[in-house]
Amino acid sequence: MSSVSSLNSLLSSSSSTSSIDLSSILEAAFGASSPGIDVTSAVNAAVTAARAPEQAWQSQESTLQSQASALTQIQTDASTLDNDVQELNSITGPLSARSVTSSNSSVVSASAASGTTAGNHVVVVNNLATTASWTSGVFTSSSTLLPAGSFTITTGSGATATITTDGTQSLADVANQINGDSLGLSASVVNDATGSRLAIVANTSGSTANFTVGGTGSASFGFTQAATGGNASLTVDGITISSATNTVTGVVPGLTLNLLSADPGVQVTLAVTPNTTQAASAINQFVSDYNTVIKELSTQFTFNGTSEGVLATDSSVRNLQSALMGSLGYTYTPTSGTTTVSNLSSLGISVGNDGTLSVDASALQSSLQNNFGDVQSFFQGTSMNGFANSLDAQLTSFTSPGDGAFTVDLQSMNSQYSDLQNSINNFETNYITPLKAQLQSEYSQAEILLQQLPAEMQQINTELGLNNTKS
Repeated sequence: MSSVSSLNSLLSSSSSTSSIDLSSILEAAFGASSPGIDVTSAVNAAVTAARAPEQAWQSQESTLQSQASALTQIQTDASTLDNDVQELNSITGPLSARSVTSSNSSVVSASAASGTTAGNHVVVVNNLATTASWTSGVFTSSSTLLPAGSFTITTGSGATATITTDGTQSLADVANQINGDSLGLSASVVNDATGSRLAIVANTSGSTANFTVGGTGSASFGFTQAATGGNASLTVDGITISSATNTVTGVVPGLTLNLLSADPGVQVTLAVTPNTTQAASAINQFVSDYNTVIKELSTQFTFNGTSEGVLATDSSVRNLQSALMGSLGYTYTPTSGTTTVSNLSSLGISVGNDGTLSVDASALQSSLQNNFGDVQSFFQGTSMNGFANSLDAQLTSFTSPGDGAFTVDLQSMNSQYSDLQNSINNFETNYITPLKAQLQSEYSQAEILLQQLPAEMQQINTELGLNNTKS
């Protein structure tokens, strides 16, 4: 069969004729300056055209990715806002933080745990707790070999340890041995201009940690007691207290006293008050994080000249915007009596035209200084059921990692994306890959036939010329 007839047969029998660029083949056969087909380009062009459905799927994937990214950011920022209101609703949070001021901080200072009852306490420090210590006599250096002998250490609990030297140990060796005996003591070598001494100090202060160093052979070491362990003596609100340490806890629930110096007979007043600085910081943080979320939501529904945000049709986003705006109308009513803080406006927090909040710092500070209990009641209610709890419940319905609206929404987006990617993969495997192989084969075969065509045309012309001569 000639190349012409083979080419005709290929074109007429090919099941993919609609995908083959017939004009290119015909031009190569009869009108091009040189016969031949760019097989790779032809196949790629046909495959690109066949991939049109994929382009639509990929466009949908891109939209889903943009939506998921935007929704994830909103979910993250809404969770941050939720953390803020949970802190405002916590019994150990910033509204329960306490400050303590001392009328004489050089004698005693204090700190208070969250929720400590506010009020004043009077402290008198008669004497501080002391730590027992002993020192040896002076030796030439820490490496000087000690004379043969022994000494016995007796702790406050009655435990004893005898240290024996045979003339081959130094001060450093003895210190190491004492430290390894687990006596609740620390031994070290102290050096000064006169020489070196062994110092032994109790690890804790107080009378029960007092210890002695002695024994029949101790004289050669020259031990003397530098300090006796004793308890601190103080009065708190008129009650006499003895403490083994200068950090006193448990006397007043939640209050820790730090004894700094003795001043017998002199009263020091400790005032426990709400920590308004922490409270103001937490409220301002809530406002800032609220504004972050409300701005992100508003962006989705703002027309930018060509379109709205990628989540403009997402009902969960619209619902959160409504929930946040609606929460601003919360009003607190006490079960009895009255309150100076019934809403956000009472705190100096106002709402702008764009839905964002702003804080009047002086008004907020005035409420915290003068009516802190009312501020706390507004946020926490009578039993953690105030404004903070109300907003927390609404935010959790969106941000909960288990069944929150945003979580469900993102799961749906991920599922749709997965389905689209599976469609693309299946289309590539079941249609594009076989089509590409088929086109590669057919175009290659057509290229071979076209390469043979000039010789055959020459042969035909020659034969026609012979026939014309004979006639």
